[in-house]
Amino acid sequence: MQEYSIKRGYGKNLAENMVQGLRDQFGIEPEESDGHYVVSYGALKRLEVWTGEKGKTLIVDTESRTDVDDETIIDTNRRFRRYLEQATGYNSKERAKKAKKMAE
Repeated sequence: MQEYSIKRGYGKNLAENMVQGLRDQFGIEPEESDGHYVVSYGALKRLEVWTGEKGKTLIVDTESRTDVDDETIIDTNRRFRRYLEQATGYNSKERAKKAKKMAE
């Protein structure tokens, strides 16, 4: 499970962006249960997302498939990174910087 910071201005629409991002990047309608949204796509057996405390973070829990080819893994990772950028407002470099800062 991973928790991601949300860029200033993205928090107001986090719930909407979180769900719309799943639709946009994975092309499927997520299943909803108690504010948690779940999809299954490519190398991801399960991708579950929900908002953190006070709606200021995005929490992501994943379960991977091990029986898929490299092309599927690459496509899934690309879509997942795009999803995180769309939902949080931060690109990969910025997310890594934030994570490093939080760990200190």
